[in-house]
Amino acid sequence: MPPSPNFTKQPWTETYSEIIDVRSPAEFGEDCIPGSINLPVLSNSERAEVGTIYKQSPFAARKKGAALVASNLSQHLIDHFESKDKNYRPLVYCWRGGQRSNSMALVLSQVGWQVTVLEGGYKTYRAYVRQQLEQLPTQFTYKILCGLTGTGKTHILQQLSQRTSQQVLDLEALANHRGSLLGEEWTNKPLSQPTQKQFESLLLQQLQSFNPSLPVWVESESNKIGQVHLPPSLWQKMKQASCIEIQLPLKARVQFLLATYPHLVDNPEILKAKLQLLKPRYGKDKINQWEQLINGGLWQEFVQDLLQCHYDPSYTQSIKRDFAKVERTLNIEEFSDRTIENLLSLLIQ
Repeated sequence: MPPSPNFTKQPWTETYSEIIDVRSPAEFGEDCIPGSINLPVLSNSERAEVGTIYKQSPFAARKKGAALVASNLSQHLIDHFESKDKNYRPLVYCWRGGQRSNSMALVLSQVGWQVTVLEGGYKTYRAYVRQQLEQLPTQFTYKILCGLTGTGKTHILQQLSQRTSQQVLDLEALANHRGSLLGEEWTNKPLSQPTQKQFESLLLQQLQSFNPSLPVWVESESNKIGQVHLPPSLWQKMKQASCIEIQLPLKARVQFLLATYPHLVDNPEILKAKLQLLKPRYGKDKINQWEQLINGGLWQEFVQDLLQCHYDPSYTQSIKRDFAKVERTLNIEEFSDRTIENLLSLLIQ
């Protein structure tokens, strides 16, 4: 007889050939178990159609849903499962571990594969993420790298990770946002950030890869990066952590920003549109002054004035409020291989 599906509420304790999310693409796009693939048994429009019918007749909706699921499963068997051997062992889940995941599990088990279904579906996984993010961040000792905009904190932490194998939590990379007007990667489309749920999944995955007996380096971020928020447990531990401040001369900071973020020069019209967001704070005259510097190609003067008027006062205020435990201040004159190598040696002493 073909094997019956297994059921689990703790899929992270086992290894599977594949993790299959059978929810609609829209549900999958909001968040998913890391590493899972999307093989929907109902498309976005089909799910909406069945839901509409269900309000009038649950029985009619089940008939329609069964026909759609059967058709989609047939196509998945042809397109995806044809190449799988007899030792294939997938984990299957849907929204709450109901009809959609069980439908796929039944068909796959009838083929002869050992299938496991996540009881409670994605909701079980989300409960696990929330529970882990309440506890896991508190198990680490954090070292905060702080410094004014343009001191290369992100670059330094990347080098620290690559050259010395230190544990670095790059929150801006996880959030797909550099947290500032100067730091965004500008295109004609809005910057795409993960959803809050996706961010938490990525954060948990990163934290689970760290060794709690070793320090975790992290940049002095706000508790909100773009549109996503840090878990309160992580934010509180970061605020209690010791800080190392990087200081770099203003001229060198300007040069670093212009070299690192060429989109400042390449997209003057987008830059000027971004500056309009600062008009309520600094007034029309200051915005006009910045626009004149941009129009004149006076990029060094523009970046320097923006740093002195906007970024430096804001950052200084946030550091005093959130990261007051500065145990060391390290001065560098420029960014070069020699200065970075010396700086990394000082950081890990």
